[in-house]
Amino acid sequence: MTDEDSARLGLPMLAAGQAQKEMWHNEALALLDLAVQATVEDVGRNAPPGTAQPGQCWIVGATPTGAWSGNAGAIAGWTAGGWRFVAPRAGLRARHLPTGQSAVCDGSGWRIGEVNVSSLLVSGQQVVGARAASITVPTGGTVIDAELRACVETILIMLRKHGLIAT
Repeated sequence: MTDEDSARLGLPMLAAGQAQKEMWHNEALALLDLAVQATVEDVGRNAPPGTAQPGQCWIVGATPTGAWSGNAGAIAGWTAGGWRFVAPRAGLRARHLPTGQSAVCDGSGWRIGEVNVSSLLVSGQQVVGARAASITVPTGGTVIDAELRACVETILIMLRKHGLIAT
């Protein structure tokens, strides 16, 4: 990235008095087309596919070869003008087409299918929240039925608390 590139996506910036501004502008649009609401065919692939359609993208693996050399972790997209690359940055995300899962760059690599939330709501109802303390396993005792009932009650309380069963 240079001073002529945008800070987050490395998009080429126009300069005052610059000739052929349309080339820089079109390059920025091509990169935006790959990065905004990105969808990828595969994650971690090291070699470019034999054939690609304009707009198809891949997340480049750790040891890229061929036309992808030097672009580890980048989103590689095929355009009418050849391969374009969006460098990986923490927070960049793409949808993995084959699985429908999200791939998120954490700054050191891509994580697929992970969702980080503090709670999960379904139709406005919390179904999963922060992990609570463990439930004691009943052991020993002379009245097993009372211990078991207390254990089951604690499990039911936690399931209700997390919204997994109705109250």
